[in-house]
Amino acid sequence: MEEKLVDPPSYADFMFSPYAGEGEVEGLGMMGGGGIEENGFRMDGGSGRVGEMGGGSASSSCAPVAGGAAEGSASRLSSRAGSRSAPGDAAAAAAPLGKDALFIVVSDPMKAVEPGGSLVPGGGTFVTYCVKTRTTIVEFSKQEFSVRRRFRDFVTLADRLAESFRGYFIPPRPDKSVVEGQMMQSKEFIETRRMALEKYLQRLAAHPVIRRSEELRIFLQAEGKLPLMPSTDLASRMLDGAVKFGSEILPRQLFVSEMVSPPLSADVAQPAKGGRDLVRIFKELKQTVANDWGGGRPAIVEEDKDYMDKRENLLKLERHLADTSLQAETLVKSQTEVGVVMGELGLAFIRLANFEEQHAGGVGTTEYQKQHATDARCTGGASVRIGRLNKQAISDTMVQLGLLHEYLAMMQAVHTAMADRSNALLTVQTLMSELAAKKARIEKLEAQSSKVFGGDKSRTRKIADLSRDVALTEAARDVAQQEYDRIKERNRSEVERFTKQRHHDFWSMIEGFVCTQVAYANRAAKIWREMAGQIGGPTPPFEPALSTPSV
Repeated sequence: MEEKLVDPPSYADFMFSPYAGEGEVEGLGMMGGGGIEENGFRMDGGSGRVGEMGGGSASSSCAPVAGGAAEGSASRLSSRAGSRSAPGDAAAAAAPLGKDALFIVVSDPMKAVEPGGSLVPGGGTFVTYCVKTRTTIVEFSKQEFSVRRRFRDFVTLADRLAESFRGYFIPPRPDKSVVEGQMMQSKEFIETRRMALEKYLQRLAAHPVIRRSEELRIFLQAEGKLPLMPSTDLASRMLDGAVKFGSEILPRQLFVSEMVSPPLSADVAQPAKGGRDLVRIFKELKQTVANDWGGGRPAIVEEDKDYMDKRENLLKLERHLADTSLQAETLVKSQTEVGVVMGELGLAFIRLANFEEQHAGGVGTTEYQKQHATDARCTGGASVRIGRLNKQAISDTMVQLGLLHEYLAMMQAVHTAMADRSNALLTVQTLMSELAAKKARIEKLEAQSSKVFGGDKSRTRKIADLSRDVALTEAARDVAQQEYDRIKERNRSEVERFTKQRHHDFWSMIEGFVCTQVAYANRAAKIWREMAGQIGGPTPPFEPALSTPSV
């Protein structure tokens, strides 16, 4: 029996929706359940599906996850810790979680009203999402729990992760839409955002370090308002010249003037470009100009040739991913057009058959017209079946080739992590320049003071102040150097992990894509052979051009 005829999602729609769950079909992890099986291969009947808990539930509560239904779609960039069940597979859903498993589902979007309201139409309301989690990671207090979060909370989580995990390839969060008003309240927009947020959390849960972070744990577990403090906005930083972390206020950093306190170690471990301190931004900008325009060789430079080669290769990879993703989109569009045309051709043959039956004897012999009607109806039925089969193949193709777009989006995280390394190096260079300037200032004051009989008390005080500043700046430089070394090591391990995961995922992608094309070709050939037998013609003696590969 043929699958229900449905329009496949567009390539762009699929890119922002979760992947179908992974099932085991003849040892292949890429093929999903619920499809057509042909010669050992399985044609999945849908794409972009989520787990049983994944849709917008009619329930208004955010109940704990039941069974294993939360084990829905998962990112291809995962470390694949724990076991995963395909959506709708009750047996797999009831299975216990594996060691260190972490499954997250975002569901049940609900509208809420801002306490203060808004003058902008639709601006006084927002949407909350139920975030349901199942885990066996020991750092979590329970194995199953759920909380409600709004998009602003996801932004806060992303900001805190960016601050705490510099140098890691942190999956990028969904962008905040610039669309306001009623469009943001539409069901389509809310569902698209829900799927994007779910995929984002699943990517975080797949990261071997972030999945155990305190920030993610608080986000997933803490009930009520998110306790994570959002980053201070740029305007308040400009007024205060500081950033507040709890009750601690960090002073201004990286001033040349000896009248201002030198940087503290807590300051230099964070980047300046986020607006943390305008004076530090200007000082590091000055250092950047000096580096680029030949203002003298910095005391420390990037000399890791292996890292620079890998960085260049990743940039080339991004360009190839962009081109391949574009060609994949072209393929999907072309196959979609073929399926549509095949279905329309089938309907045209069926209309022709109806005409032949209704006007039998009017334009020829009745016997011939009935035979023509039968043949046309068989041809039309086969064409419609091929069109439906084509839609199923397109759905699987989008699932498999969509991995290209996944990795293309992940390149943003790669750029950010490598920018963290460059910024950390710039901080070290700036501090070392500051140190050299302060020491030169001390030498100059000492030389001037030595010319005065009995010493110059004013210059002596300045020398003492500068000496204390030098000691503090040296301590800050050491901390900045440690942070730079730490980010270097994180970059190294992340590039290695990224390369291994990409090799595994791309092999699975190609394997699944080939199997889908083979299954489609075999099933299509079978339909045409059956049609040839039905119209009384000779059954083609040949086998399909594509045979099952040994993969």
